Amino acid sequence: MPYCVQCGTSVGASDQFCAKCGARQPGGPPPGAVPPPRPGDFMSGVSNRNAALLCYIPMVGWIASIVVLASERFRRETGVRFHAFQGLYLFVAWLMVEWVISPALYFSDYGFGFPLHRVASRILQLLIFAAWIVMIIKVSHDETYKLPIIGELAERSVSEQRT
Repeated sequence: MPYCVQCGTSVGASDQFCAKCGARQPGGPPPGAVPPPRPGDFMSGVSNRNAALLCYIPMVGWIASIVVLASERFRRETGVRFHAFQGLYLFVAWLMVEWVISPALYFSDYGFGFPLHRVASRILQLLIFAAWIVMIIKVSHDETYKLPIIGELAERSVSEQRT
């Protein structure tokens, strides 16, 4: 069993710092290294940035968002959880345009001869798709960007889970 190089307290073989005195230990993983995979948690080898990026893939990012939120690996990673919630809420906004707003607009412009519902729903879909692309770019540059309304909901969801 290894011991601390400064105070002599026993430390784990993969510990970077001594729990008693805080001294850096030789042989620990380098800073920023991804921990080795644990059995049963396939997300343990995924970096925080890659997990956040996966949450913004248009139309399928909701699956990655749910996996990130359910994964033990990201239980305490508030930044990644924020992106998972924001990606999930973006998909919910997409569904609301598809299932609620577009049909409501369809019935509201019935009889005018101009397909207003198609134009309006396509503009809303384009805005949501653009938000996905912007978020992919922001996350790939390690920037945290809070979308209007959706970002506030995501931030609130993360803070509610911490308490």
